[in-house]
Amino acid sequence: MPSPLPALLLGLSLAGLAAPARALEPFVASYQAYNEGKLAGSASMKVAPRSGDQWQIDLGVKGTRGFARLAGLNIEQSTVFDTVGEDFRPLSQATVRHALLMGKKMVGTYDWRAKTAQWQGDIKKNRRAPLPLQPGDMSALLMNLAVIRDAAPGRALNYRVVDNGRVRDYQYVVAAEPETIAVEELSYSALRVNRTNGGNDETIFWVADGVPTPVRILQRENGQDTIDLRLVEYQGVP
Repeated sequence: MPSPLPALLLGLSLAGLAAPARALEPFVASYQAYNEGKLAGSASMKVAPRSGDQWQIDLGVKGTRGFARLAGLNIEQSTVFDTVGEDFRPLSQATVRHALLMGKKMVGTYDWRAKTAQWQGDIKKNRRAPLPLQPGDMSALLMNLAVIRDAAPGRALNYRVVDNGRVRDYQYVVAAEPETIAVEELSYSALRVNRTNGGNDETIFWVADGVPTPVRILQRENGQDTIDLRLVEYQGVP
């Protein structure tokens, strides 16, 4: 699956008054995974507290047998993080891609004292060098929480992601009005959050008030739907 799932808070431009930030809370969510409009597997996302003030977010996507060859539908991602103010600050990150013949694993460490992040494992040599960190930087997986925290009608969102040996900027705009998102028997009134600087590579989130995870995450390439995660169930974790 293209990373992330479907990357950091460098600055935030607001249209109108800012809405209060949503509090971080533990949850487990289940998704249906579609590929090019066809049901192709399932996914789960979990956020849970760890020792001290640390948290962990995990995302696992698993394709059905007929889609096992698609790396985007056989992937596990995790980020350990803490919070600084309202920022989600990554501490470590791991990506495991499952393939028929050979899997790949990449592990990254964010050293906030040295202000660098570095990856090792099955990663290209040109992505193994330390990367500079800036306040507000996130992993790609943490964007799923950032849009929940930040989305409000008409807002412009700017994130800086340091993930898997690369630094990328993501710009989004939140729709002015919610729309109805239906998955099986569930229906949500959700704000669409569109990426505006991805070119032919788009990521779209739908965020519903009171739901701690995106109700839908859609990736598009060259105007065509590719990986599409649709929320079917979620629950809080005590």
